[in-house]
Parts: sequence; structure tokens; C-alpha cells
Amino acid sequence: MKLPKVAACLAAVLLTPTLHADNARFDLVGPKIDIRVTRGSTTLPIAQVPNLQPGDKIWVKADLPASQSNHLLLIVAFLRGTTNEPPDSWFTKIETWGKKTTEGTTVTVPQEAEQAILFIAPETGGDFNTLRSAVKGKPGLFIRADADLNEASFEQQRIERYLAAMKTVPQNDPKAIQDRSQKLASTLALKPNADCFKQPVDQQVNCLTQSSTPVLLEDGHGQSIAEAVSTGASSDFINAASYTKAGGAGLYSAYVGAIVDLVHLVSLMRTAQYQYIPGISFPQSSTLNLKLNAPPSFHKPQSVIVVGLPAIQKAQQPPLHPHDLNQVSCLLQPNMALLLEGAPLVFSTSFAHDLVLHLNRTGAPADIPLTPEAFEGGLIVAKEKQRERLREVKRQDDNPAPQADSTPVAEAVEKTGTSSDLTITGTVRGYWGFDAFEGPTLTIQQVPGTGWKIVSETQLFAGQDNHLTLKGDGTACVQSIALTTSKDKDVEVTFKPTSSDAGKEGKDTLDLDVSLKKVQPGGYSLAIRQYGGSEKSTVPLTAYTGDIHLDGIKIHAGDNTALLAGQGLKDVVSVQIADQTFTPSGDAKDGKAVQLTANAGVSPSDGSDATVKLKDGRTMTVKISAGAPRPGLKLLSFSNTPAQQNGALPITLGTRDEIVLDGKLTFVVQTKEVFPRTQTIEVATNDSSVHTSLSLTTNTLVLQDGHTAIATLDPSKAFGRSAFGKLQMRPIAEDGTPGDWTPLGTLVRTPQITAIHCTTADAPTCTVDGSNLFLVQSFDAGKDFAKPTEVPTGFAESTFSVPTPADGTTLYFKLRDDPDAVATMTLPTPIQKPVPAPESAAPTPPPTPDTAPAPQDAAPPPNLPAPAPAPQN
Repeated sequence: MKLPKVAACLAAVLLTPTLHADNARFDLVGPKIDIRVTRGSTTLPIAQVPNLQPGDKIWVKADLPASQSNHLLLIVAFLRGTTNEPPDSWFTKIETWGKKTTEGTTVTVPQEAEQAILFIAPETGGDFNTLRSAVKGKPGLFIRADADLNEASFEQQRIERYLAAMKTVPQNDPKAIQDRSQKLASTLALKPNADCFKQPVDQQVNCLTQSSTPVLLEDGHGQSIAEAVSTGASSDFINAASYTKAGGAGLYSAYVGAIVDLVHLVSLMRTAQYQYIPGISFPQSSTLNLKLNAPPSFHKPQSVIVVGLPAIQKAQQPPLHPHDLNQVSCLLQPNMALLLEGAPLVFSTSFAHDLVLHLNRTGAPADIPLTPEAFEGGLIVAKEKQRERLREVKRQDDNPAPQADSTPVAEAVEKTGTSSDLTITGTVRGYWGFDAFEGPTLTIQQVPGTGWKIVSETQLFAGQDNHLTLKGDGTACVQSIALTTSKDKDVEVTFKPTSSDAGKEGKDTLDLDVSLKKVQPGGYSLAIRQYGGSEKSTVPLTAYTGDIHLDGIKIHAGDNTALLAGQGLKDVVSVQIADQTFTPSGDAKDGKAVQLTANAGVSPSDGSDATVKLKDGRTMTVKISAGAPRPGLKLLSFSNTPAQQNGALPITLGTRDEIVLDGKLTFVVQTKEVFPRTQTIEVATNDSSVHTSLSLTTNTLVLQDGHTAIATLDPSKAFGRSAFGKLQMRPIAEDGTPGDWTPLGTLVRTPQITAIHCTTADAPTCTVDGSNLFLVQSFDAGKDFAKPTEVPTGFAESTFSVPTPADGTTLYFKLRDDPDAVATMTLPTPIQKPVPAPESAAPTPPPTPDTAPAPQDAAPPPNLPAPAPAPQN
């Protein structure tokens, strides 16, 4: 950056007290100056003039409002080196309010002049002489200011161009934001703040354009145009002084990357009459728009605005070069863009003008007008001469094409005729200021490409993002690519030319990003649409089951079950092992393993292959890990003895396979081979919520002989008070290999009922006393459970009202642990049924006086049934 050096130089030379100035932003609008430059017979506006030459005629006119009340003086000064004082005749005073100057003043660049500078000063007595004396006294100071002001102008025009373009990008499109930012940064030689792309999409543009602005990268071209003093002892002194406290030590402008210490010109370059204000110019056509960092003052010390004019030197032509060495542009594209970089001033200024792409064709040359567009990353067809739809030109196609509209570009393409050449070359030509220049020669594709094929070995997987490489005989004219099928909607495919880093292999190839997250496996095609072509080219593709990987199959000899391990196993249809077809019997566990089952067992060799069939039609092979046969057991018998509960009434369970938790379980098992002493038996519920292990070492297994073992188990001690449900057992080999499960029964918990209180058979309810009554689901008077009495959830009392048994002796109930079975309990004392009263005899008529009453025998008492004996516990 050159601006810090100016302020530091002035600080070191003038050594005047520094005023505190916090506002270093060049955001104040200054006066406008109209300038045109004539060289020979050509006149250009100042915006198109990168350099001056001796003999150039500079037309200057202040563009001031009609209401301008303060008289301003323009002074055009020419310099000729830091140690060579310029003559008085090199200073031209222009009184902006004078009648002679209202039409402008023409100043000729002297023959030995090396720099040009413009001052804008208020009219005061002796103002011109005072300024001329200051400049002649220290010409090196103003030479440095002139060069740095020019370079500052170039830099800020680059940044302003970036900011203006980024504000037009849709703020809700992160891809467009990043793509445009990259193109602008490439053409303008900037480095945007990468942290902005990490923010929410609706904040990215604001971050790039307001919260932070791009860092300027070194631009040798702009420096060479602006430089007038380059190296030497004085330059070293200036560099050192710019980092001193007096020199500013890092005051930042409104633009990140441009350390602007020109603010010190306000204070360090002041005298009793004048203080100097730097003016950064933003040329637009013939108008020099000025930006200031401090408001001008018309009171002493009055302000003098210092403006740099183009350097007086030979033209430094722009070093444009392609963004990519493999770059090919499409002549058939209506909005053809030539991606170029290396000369930011081409895109941020108007120095390059009247640009064309000269097509190098034998017998049919043509020029296509171009204009710089940083937003597109290079040169595009000039907007004022928009290209019409180019006529279709097919390779080896003799059919006449429709006549294109008669425009300069269409006429240029018309001259292509029926050429079968895939590519030609085109050279960028134009003017850099007054001087003609010739830019890079580029490869141009003029007919659609053919011979499309996928060259990468990567397969296409459904359910994920994919990357492919597409190669063809000419890829520059590809307009769009889509993944198509006759059933589903087309899937857009993003693509870009392969980077030149890939070397020769990257020529005529495209990098494709294919998103198949919502696509099913199956057959597809890449549909390639090209500019200038009426038909789509297709490349067949298959989208396979995404991200599947097979690790192996584990199976034991003789098993009809196996375990397949890997990833993406949900897409497995079947597995062929030996002569049996195994199919998945459930969902994959964590997506990494799936159980397989078949109709019969197999005994494959260890290390042999199994064939896996996938949903997308593919087959894959996987290695088999075959183990020894699983341990086997045959259940011969089992019995369950409930524990005797003091004071509790006995309960009769509903089925034989119910196992009381409070009791002793005994079962007998047998093996075909000799029972291994290291083998254990695992007993668990079906859901494996509780389990225990029986073994010879713990004496829970006792061998009857070499093949038969008796197992004993106290379920309550082994499982705890909350265990219930289906119970099963299986053998476990010494290496942990399990055998098949064998069901034992249903583990149930029972209440302890100590008494049943019933009054008479006519009473509707009885009362039961005891504990754990909540283990009963419902009671009823009969086994049909026509009118059950439910035990409510959460019940925890020791008494409960139950229906009076219908037969007077049996109470029916269902346990919560096995509600399908009906348990019973016999009442200790049957309920007494009421005895019916005897029928009364007919009344005997009273005796008459004539008869005596007959003698009556005493009737015997009725026979009452003897009470039933009390049941014995």
C-alpha cells in the first residue's frame, strides 16, 4: 500500500505537531472535475487513460454547481523527479469562476515531465505562488503523494467493484454467494473473509460487504502504473517512518487491507495558510469523482485538495491470462464468458476498452465484441451488442441450418460455414488507453462435443452424494446435465471443468456432483444438453445400493441360521450358502449385522464364499467363517415345587408349564455326545431381561451319567422378586458359542392369601386377606369369568373384596404374569347354604261339644344334615 508512505514521508519532513484524527474513512464526496486527454487525433475521457505521455493535451474543467459561492482554484502541476525542481511554467492556474475557463482549459504535458498532480484550493491572495513554492521546495514529497494517490485509487476501485457486485447476489443462495465471491476475488485479486461463509446464509453478504471487506492481494500491474519513485534510501526511510507513532502506525480506512495514513496530510502537511487533504479519485467517463476523509475548510488554515493524475510513462499493458490452462470457451453459447485474471484493473477500471475476440480462422476471420465483467469472472460479449441465438452447427452434418439473424456476432459465426473443426483459437484484442494491445490466445469450441463416457471408476450409489468424471470430445459447450429415468423426475447434476492440476488427464473432462439422496437404486442415464445442439446426448448409468460393505458371514456347522456383518445390509435380498438360500429374518442391528435363516441347516467349509444378492440386482461375494457345531441339549423333563408359605392357603396353578417364582425348578437335560464339563446352561426370560448361568462348578448342574445332567434353580434367588414371563434355557460352550433356546415354561409370581371371609352363600362378596394381592389381575365366582372383579392398577392393600364362589368352595382368579391361565383356591370352610323352613300343617278344627279330641302322637323332629368336616391342610 502506498498511502501510508505519503503520510509518513510528510510527517518525517515537516515535523509539525500531529492533530488527533480518528476519521480515516474516505467517505466524503468532494468536487467533480471533468478531464479529457487528447493524443494525436484521439481524445479519451479520463476514466480510459491509464498513463500520460509528453505532448498529451489535458482538457480540465471544474464541474461545480451553479450555486457555487466559494471561488476554487485549480492548479495543474508537472514534476520531473525528487531532486529536479520543476520550472514555473509547469504550473497552470485555472480560475474556475472565470469566463475564459467555463468551457475548460487545455494543458499540454511538457517533454521532460514525469509526474502530474492536481490541486484544488480556495482563492486567496498569493495562493498560487504559495502552492507553487511549496511544491518546488519539496518535489519528492508530492511525487510520492501523486504515486500513492493513484495506487490508492486503483485499490479502492477494485474493492468498490467487489462490494457493488456482491450486493446484487441473492442473499438466500449460499452456492451463488460463494461462486460469485470466488469469481470476483479471482478477477479483482482480492481475498474475501472466509469466516463469512461459515455464518447463516442470510448474513453472508452483509458480512462480506459491511462487517468485513476483502483483503487486497499484491497487484504488480497497478503498482507499475502508479509508481513514479520506486526504490532508494528515501523510500526505505519512508517505510520505516510509516510504522512510527507519528506516522500513524496503522490507522485503517473503511476498507480492510488498505492501511490509509493519508489522514495525516490534514495535520502534518499544514502551514499557517493551508492544510492539505488527500482526494482519492473514482473516474467515471470524463468525470473525476473525488472522495475525501475530511471536510474542506474555507477559514485559515484553508484546505487544499491534492489529487493524483495518471503517471507520465509508457503504457503498462495488462498481463491477462486464462484462469485455467485447460480452459476452452464455447462459441455457440449465447453468453460466452472468457475466464481471465492477472490484471484487476481491466475489471475495476475503464482503461481497457474496445475489446474483441478475434477468431483465428483461415479465410473467415471475425471479431466478437467483449466487455470486462468481474461478476462473471472475465470477459463477456458486450451487452450493447448482445449475441443472437447462434445457428446450429453439427460435426459431419451436411443438412443446412436455419439462417441466423444478421448481427455482428451472428455474422462472425455464419462465416464458420460447415467447418468440421472441433476447436479454433481466438485472441483477445483491444485498447489499453491510447495503445492497442493483444491479450491471450484462447481455445474456442465451435461445434457440440461427442463421445461421452464416464472415466472415473467410482460407482453411483443411491441415497448419497456422488462424484463422477465425464469425458467427451469437447466439453466447453455443455449447457446442462441431468440424471434421467422414464419413471422419476430428472435430477440436476452440477458440473465444472476439471482443474488444470490434473494435467493431460483433465483435458476435455468435467467433474460431476450427482446428488442421489432421494433416488432409488436402478438404471438411469446422464442427459447432456449442449449449446448449438437440438438433441440430448445420453450416457447410461446404474445407481447402486448406497454405501454397502460386506465384512463376512458367521455360521456353525449344521445351522440353518447365520449372521451377516457389514454396512448397508438393509438392501440384502438373499444369501446363497451351499445348497440353501438364506434370507434376512429381521432388521439389521445398528445397520452392521443381520440374522439370516434358511429351511435347512448347512455345513459349509471355513473360508468358502457365499453369494449375496442385493435389491439393485447386483451380486457380491463374501467369505464364510464356519465354526464347530453349536452345543445341543434335549430337555427330558422338568418339575416345579412351590415353596411352602406359613399360613398361606394353597394355590392351584392353571397350567403345567407355569413355574412359581417362589419355589424350586428342576429339569433334566441330555446330550448326544459326552456332556462337556466346561459347558454351562443359560436360563433367561425371552426378552433376556433376567438371566442366570448353571454349571457343574456351582453345583447347579449334577451329572447323572456322561450324557445326562440334572439342573436345579431357585428362580427367586437367581432373578429377584420382579422376574416373570416366558423362561427358556440353552447350552453355552466353553468358547461362548450358544446353542438353541429351549422353552421351559412361564415364570409367575403368586399372592399369599391367608384367609377368606364369607358370611352366607347369599352374600354377594367375600373378603380375602393376605399380601401381594396386586399380583392378581382379577377374581371371579366361576371359571368362565362372566363377571370378573378387577384388581386395580396400583392396588397395595392387604384385603380385597372378591365375588362369593358360586359353588361355595372354589375361588377363581387370573395372575398378571400369565393372564391366559386360570388359577384356583379352595376355601378352607365351605359356605353354609341356608336350610329351608318346614311346611306348616293344616289347622285342626276345634272339637265339638259332643266329641272328645283325638289323642295325638308326638311328631319326630326333622332330620338335619350333619355339618361337613373341616378340610385338613
